[in-house]
Amino acid sequence: MSKVCSNCFSTSRDGYGAGPNQSLENPLGERGAELHNWFFPTRKIQATVLGASGGSTGVDNAMAERSFENVGAWILGRNMFGPVRGDWPDDSWRGWWGDVPPYDCDVFVLTHCPGKSFALEGTTSHVVTDGPLASLDRAKASTKGKDLRIGGGASTIRKYLQAGLIDEMHLAVSPVVFGKGEHLLQGIDQPTLGIKTVQLIPGECASHFLLSR
Repeated sequence: MSKVCSNCFSTSRDGYGAGPNQSLENPLGERGAELHNWFFPTRKIQATVLGASGGSTGVDNAMAERSFENVGAWILGRNMFGPVRGDWPDDSWRGWWGDVPPYDCDVFVLTHCPGKSFALEGTTSHVVTDGPLASLDRAKASTKGKDLRIGGGASTIRKYLQAGLIDEMHLAVSPVVFGKGEHLLQGIDQPTLGIKTVQLIPGECASHFLLSR
């Protein structure tokens, strides 16, 4: 059965999903890369995202591999897709990943500013302006029965959580404390929404919480 999932979303121990002052030069915000010290060294991400060989194996790698299984479409917030704000100045920005994105399916980019869809190897990115709910319906229609992954960032995941539309989550809690930045669960009443922890899996460099609704 197709599900709406948010997998492999990294937070600090105090709940921040990005550091402050995100920019083109610092897309994850100040200290934001520390959230992903468990993620980027894994064999799965070295191969899928960075196009490199080698990488760590073990629990963290298994969780990274799990996050790409059975995904038929992605939804990304504008901030996760790129650093461009406001109206698109041109169509030159195609994402952080170069000519070969790691998605292998359609991607839906949430924004208030109209833009052109474009295709890269294995992926068509659709710039959508009709809001999170309509975008969810469009993305679901493209999954071909597979799962829909809400990729982030934090504000995008919060929108779908508050609407009760995420079925399963995997949070990777890194052993760092930020104190400021973009908080993932601010304003989220998890018990009222029926979100509960199903499993805690200790990894080598992060604690993996599996949640469901």
